[in-house]
Amino acid sequence: MTAVFALATSLLWGLADFGGGLLTRRFPALTVVVVSQTAAALVLGGIVVGTGGWSEAGPRLWFAVAAGVVGPAAMLCFYRALALGPMGVVSPLATIGVVVPVGVGLALGERPGPLRIAGIVVAVVGVTLAGGPEFRGAAVRRQAIMLTLVAAMGFGAVMALIAAASVNVTGLFLALFVQRLCNVVVGGTALAVSVRRGAPALPEGGAALVRRSLPALVFVGLADVAANGSYALAARHGSVAVAAVLASLYPVVTALAARFVLKERLRMVQAAGAGLALAGSVLLAAG
Repeated sequence: MTAVFALATSLLWGLADFGGGLLTRRFPALTVVVVSQTAAALVLGGIVVGTGGWSEAGPRLWFAVAAGVVGPAAMLCFYRALALGPMGVVSPLATIGVVVPVGVGLALGERPGPLRIAGIVVAVVGVTLAGGPEFRGAAVRRQAIMLTLVAAMGFGAVMALIAAASVNVTGLFLALFVQRLCNVVVGGTALAVSVRRGAPALPEGGAALVRRSLPALVFVGLADVAANGSYALAARHGSVAVAAVLASLYPVVTALAARFVLKERLRMVQAAGAGLALAGSVLLAAG
């Protein structure tokens, strides 16, 4: 069952990334974040009430609050990168964020084994190869790479913070709920400021396009929630290492969707770099 739940996590996270990237090509990225995370918060709120998650409330939830502040900024950078660059490169590069929880472990006294050291080296090489061909005369591609790396560090920080925010599955649901509430507050505030400065909150199609796209917006938020839930189940039913490795394959789903749905074609060196970045992340998760 661990493999089933973990592969489901990869599928859901990959589809959420793909859907979010498509939506930000038509919608302001902040609008996508606020609407999708509002849907996620509503669903998680129901789960918390149903499971009695409020009993897990305590000082650890401050880690969830911190994750809720960092998360929207990371999501915004990631969605902007997906809107600017090829999904097949952006999504695998985002997995580099796994070095953050690894770094936290080092600070707490853990010592990386040969597998994790190899993962760090492979991941850095992958970032270099994936971005290199685009640095000559393609400012948009360079911007997409930089946004992706910023987002990756944010996602990694959120992983570490959420891990510290709970000690069991019930507590995890509560932590995720608090995180989503903070996501909505922070993202909504940023959206309001953006609108006051003259940026649009709605796409060119206006409210009518928002209504037509609401199922897709809700799906992105719900897929993210379901992925977190399935990963928690995978880790609870078996080896955490196996669950982490299989769950970290989600960029493959995004890359395949971009290849077959959007017909994206990557340069060979870009594809190799993205693959190495993904391989490095898998090694780090398995180490």
